[in-house]
Amino acid sequence: MTPSARLQTAVARGYTHVTASALGPRQSAVVRIGFSFTWLLFLVREWPHRRELYGPDGPWNWDMAARLIDGNRAFTALMWSDSTVWFEIVYALAIVSSALLLVGWRTRTMSVLFMIGVLSLQNRSIFVGDGGDNLIHLMSMYLVLTRCGQVWSLDARRAARWAGRAWPPRDTTGIVLWAVTGAALLWAQLFTDARLFLTADGPLPGLGWGTVLWGLWLVQAGWWFVRRYAPGEPRTVSDVLANVAHNGALLVIMAEVCLLYASAGWYKIQGSRWQDGTALYYPLHLDYFSPWPWLADTMASSGTLVMVLTYGTVIVQVAFPFTLLNRRAKNVMLVLLMMEHLGIAVMLGLPFFSLAVIAADSVFLPTNALRWAEARLGRARDRLAARAVWLPGQRARESDEESPAGTLVR
Repeated sequence: MTPSARLQTAVARGYTHVTASALGPRQSAVVRIGFSFTWLLFLVREWPHRRELYGPDGPWNWDMAARLIDGNRAFTALMWSDSTVWFEIVYALAIVSSALLLVGWRTRTMSVLFMIGVLSLQNRSIFVGDGGDNLIHLMSMYLVLTRCGQVWSLDARRAARWAGRAWPPRDTTGIVLWAVTGAALLWAQLFTDARLFLTADGPLPGLGWGTVLWGLWLVQAGWWFVRRYAPGEPRTVSDVLANVAHNGALLVIMAEVCLLYASAGWYKIQGSRWQDGTALYYPLHLDYFSPWPWLADTMASSGTLVMVLTYGTVIVQVAFPFTLLNRRAKNVMLVLLMMEHLGIAVMLGLPFFSLAVIAADSVFLPTNALRWAEARLGRARDRLAARAVWLPGQRARESDEESPAGTLVR
């Protein structure tokens, strides 16, 4: 085979691989579960302080936020009204959308609402948060483009029930949800200062949030129409476009994680404290980052341990993007990175930051490990279900044997 023929074969194989299916269904599901769980946990944890963080009682009041939004043109639904009731509605919707995205109910719609909730709260008070919030901010937009509900979701269970039917059902719930979201979007554009422009103040130059949100709303209608009334070539083309968007977004998430570790590692190398192996010593003595002072003092008392962890952090972060060339090295490095962030969560009291980074790392989890975990969890679920069915029957038989009628028969 000539080099040109081999090249054409490779290109055709790659094209088929990218367009025929949505790659990494389990990895994208873990990313979905991880980020929605992290954001949900944060919102519930900060419920008593929500008004101070993002609402009318905070030091960054509505007028100051309005002036900032006028300058940076960021998207936030909280600036559509200064009403406390409106703030409570947005916060509650952020919680509900996170919970529904976590279980995978209507993931296409919930991913958009999840993104709106994240952007609305974070852009309202940009000085509240850390690197984990920035990661959630970015991933909330990427998840909109992924088919993250293919497995481990209520959508997947519903699709399995419909798989044997020649025509899918009408899906009244989806129609109602689509109509409600469309009415809410129309209200926001006509009766509030939402600034849903078509070509300005959007996520990309020349693309406004009005175009993005209305476009996603129309795509939902088009997908439903094609799936129900045009199952032939239009459905195939729609699947191809959805697969390309999913695979492209998954590639961007992977690149984002690599950029995160590469930049963090190379910036650390330039620091004198990281060069002499003492960088970890200093945050362990900050009261703000010491939830367990006795544990921090124990670790800081060992100079060798501090040096090993300091140099190890730099080595692991710098090396991770290069280990993607070798599957076994990548898996080992992935375990080390997750252990590192678990240590950060415990030692420095940054659980939400660590959960967000671990959720992003999950995009590199090996498929075999996820299949193994899925099989083990499935068997455990089946055993629990069988036991739940068997115990009532056993009790019924025992009660029959002990009944007065049974005694008379004997």
